[in-house]
Amino acid sequence: MPERTPETHVIDFRAAERLLAARDPRGAVKLLDSVIAAHPENTAARLLRARAFFAAAQLRPAELEFELVLEREPDNAFAHFALARTFQRSGRSEAAVRHFRLAAALDPNPEYLRAARFDTGV
Repeated sequence: MPERTPETHVIDFRAAERLLAARDPRGAVKLLDSVIAAHPENTAARLLRARAFFAAAQLRPAELEFELVLEREPDNAFAHFALARTFQRSGRSEAAVRHFRLAAALDPNPEYLRAARFDTGV
């Protein structure tokens, strides 16, 4: 296998973005595994891998990645929203509501506000 360089990791990251957009989340995860192995601190790569896990219905790995992103960036509204969607999809509605509300508090994005259900008293 050819030597991996920072440039090839950037290429793999961009290719993983395209694979995810093309609905090939498993292919995206494969590319991101080597990027994250070389750069475990790269939050953007971890967030993209979390999204790919979610799209592939690998909810536990998605949850772990989103949580790791939030440990590093607790004010990342998208990560809170995506973690909430992961909890919701796995039937953990209480945890989901908490993260939907955190996302909405951090960013008044209409999608986040709707998901937070502030108007229902839940």
